[in-house]
Amino acid sequence: MDNAWVVGLVIALIVVGAIAIWLFNQKRRSDRLQEQFGPEYSHTVRSEGDRKQAEEALEARSRRVEQLNIRPLSESERDQFASRWRTTQARFVDDPMAATREADDLVGEVMQVRGYPMGDFEQRTEDISVDHPHVVEHYRAAHDIALRNLDRDANTEELRTAFTHYRALFEDLLETETQTHAESAARSEVRG
Repeated sequence: MDNAWVVGLVIALIVVGAIAIWLFNQKRRSDRLQEQFGPEYSHTVRSEGDRKQAEEALEARSRRVEQLNIRPLSESERDQFASRWRTTQARFVDDPMAATREADDLVGEVMQVRGYPMGDFEQRTEDISVDHPHVVEHYRAAHDIALRNLDRDANTEELRTAFTHYRALFEDLLETETQTHAESAARSEVRG
């Protein structure tokens, strides 16, 4: 009977150890994803309604974006886009509706030049969230107002808010090549 008790105890310890390792790995996975995605992690958990499903979705996004050919803008491209942004921003005073549409178009153009696919809006936000998780909420908020702008249902203050949101994403998308490589290295460390 003593041998059976010892064997049972050993099996129980192995099971408890395996569960502890599994829980530790799950915690590490969650921590890594929270660090990588920042506020987008919480958004995805709320959207999915389940932490495990959200984490699987975030990992799937990361794998998808790793397959894309996302590139930094050249210095001349950055300068051209920055100049166009200044022109659009100056136009806001006289025609906020048109300037907000132009800001949306300009953000989309920068995304496309950088290599982000221009599918439906939700796919774009998911793709952007991998490399720009701290500004993707700006994109969502701006897009919501821009949709109301198309129906002429957004007032000037709302358009100003949308424009500010677009500017946050636009500036993040104009990142320098040095920042891009540093951020890529940091992402690799976080993913690893």
